[in-house]
Order: sequence, then C-alpha cells, then structure tokens
Amino acid sequence: MEVVISALTIIEAACHRTDRSRLAWLLSGTRIVHVGEEEAKAASAMLVGAGLHGHRYAIDAVVAEMAVRQRRPVVMLTSDIDDMTKLCGDRVRLIAV
Repeated sequence: MEVVISALTIIEAACHRTDRSRLAWLLSGTRIVHVGEEEAKAASAMLVGAGLHGHRYAIDAVVAEMAVRQRRPVVMLTSDIDDMTKLCGDRVRLIAV
C-alpha cells in the first residue's frame, strides 16, 4: 500500500500545536504529490462539475483530483464524506475518519 497526500495537505495539517519533527517523520513515509497548473485546472473542473465553488472547497478539489489520478484501487480517509462524494463519485472508496 502506498500512502499519497497532496502537498496542500501539509498546509492543512500545520498549526501552532503541530509537532514539527513528528510531522516530518510521518511525511517521510508518504509520497507527496505537487500541485501545478494542470492539476489546478483539473481540480477547478471537478468543482464546477460537482456544483461547488470558492475557497471552502479548493483544497478538497485538489485532493479529490489527485485521488482519482492514482492507480486503482484507491481508498481515501476523509472527515468530509459529503463533499468528497460529490467530487470523486464512485471512483474512490471513501472512509470517514
């Protein structure tokens, strides 16, 4: 099993209580997918297709776009099942955390 995250997820995880060395250790075992222009355009198209818009859904769209590009089967752990279902459809198995 390969653990893959979006580079933007690192930003979401950071706060003043984050143990930076623990985060670095965790990230050392993951593949971090960078977000470029192509990925951003694809995520934007996913937002439009799902009827969503705005900064509230921006990182979710990037994560969803990254997930659907991965080799199948793909399982996503998420706290936002509703939005991820709208974005990913049945292309990704979602597990609530």
